[in-house]
Amino acid sequence: QVQLVESGGGSVQPGGSLRLSCAASGSVFSIDAMAWYRQAPGKQRELVARITSGGSTNVADSVKGRFTISRDNAKNTVYLQQNSLKPEDTAVYYCNADVAYYRGSYLHNYWGQGTQVTVSS
Repeated sequence: QVQLVESGGGSVQPGGSLRLSCAASGSVFSIDAMAWYRQAPGKQRELVARITSGGSTNVADSVKGRFTISRDNAKNTVYLQQNSLKPEDTAVYYCNADVAYYRGSYLHNYWGQGTQVTVSS
């Protein structure tokens, strides 16, 4: 009932920047927390950054000062601005959201399909 569609991934040299976007569509009344996770080959999926509906954020220590999460509630979209990218940031990045179908409903958790970010010289 809800689709999360990521965009903005790609290949970039070390020190470069990318901006990831994730738009939610379908049976969305409201979205609580939205987040970005990443999974590198052979590693577990890890939380990169999270933002509440009110705009409070938390960011992993490994990307603090380089990555910024933001959202546009009117567009049901979350962004991840990635600056000063490093080779160790190479991973598939996944969007995650807690969605309410109607006022007062339980929250339903959704994942996007993932977008590849490759940092290499």
